[in-house]
Amino acid sequence: MNPETGKYIIIAGALLLLAGIVIYFFHDKLHWIGRLPGDIRIEKENFRFYFPITTMILLSIIITILLRIFRKI
Repeated sequence: MNPETGKYIIIAGALLLLAGIVIYFFHDKLHWIGRLPGDIRIEKENFRFYFPITTMILLSIIITILLRIFRKI
C-alpha cells in the first residue's frame, strides 16, 4: 500500500459519511429518487420487478461530474 491508497480510502469514507448525513436529514425530501420517469416498475400479485434506469443514469452523471471536479483539485 502507498499513501495514495490511503488518500482514496479517506475520500471514499468522507463521501459515504456525507451521503449518510444527507439521507438521514433529508429522507422525506428525497422520495422522488427511484421514481423518475423512465424507471421501469412492474408489479403484479406475486411478482415485483423494479429497474431504476433513469435514476442510475442521473446518479452516474452526478458521480462523473464530482470525480472530474476532484481530479482538477
